Amino acid sequence: MGGGKKRSLAQIEKQQKLKEKEEAKAKEKKTKASAEKKTSILNLPDTSSKEFLGELSKMKAITPYGLASKYGLRLSIAKDVLEELEKRGTIQMVAGNNRLRIYRLAAA
Repeated sequence: MGGGKKRSLAQIEKQQKLKEKEEAKAKEKKTKASAEKKTSILNLPDTSSKEFLGELSKMKAITPYGLASKYGLRLSIAKDVLEELEKRGTIQMVAGNNRLRIYRLAAA
C-alpha cells in the first residue's frame, strides 16, 4: 500500500506554474494558426484580370481542387469562384456531378 510519491507544496506549485506556462504557449500557437488561416481567405484572385484568365487557359482541366491548390484557397471558395465564372460565361462545365465538376474555358 505504498501509494504515490510524497511531494512538498513547493514542488507542487512549481509543477503547476510550468503547466500553466505550457498551456499559455499552446493557446498562443492556436491563435497564431487561426489568424494565418483567416488571411489565406483574403488572397482571392481577381477573376476578371487577364493574368488569371491566362492561368486558367494553361490548365487542361479546371477543377475546384486545381484552383484551390494553385492559389491557396479553401475548396469551398474555389467552387464559388468557378460557379461565378460559369455564370459570367467565362468557363463552361464539361462534366460533373454533385461532388466534382470539370470546367474548360468557353470558346470566345
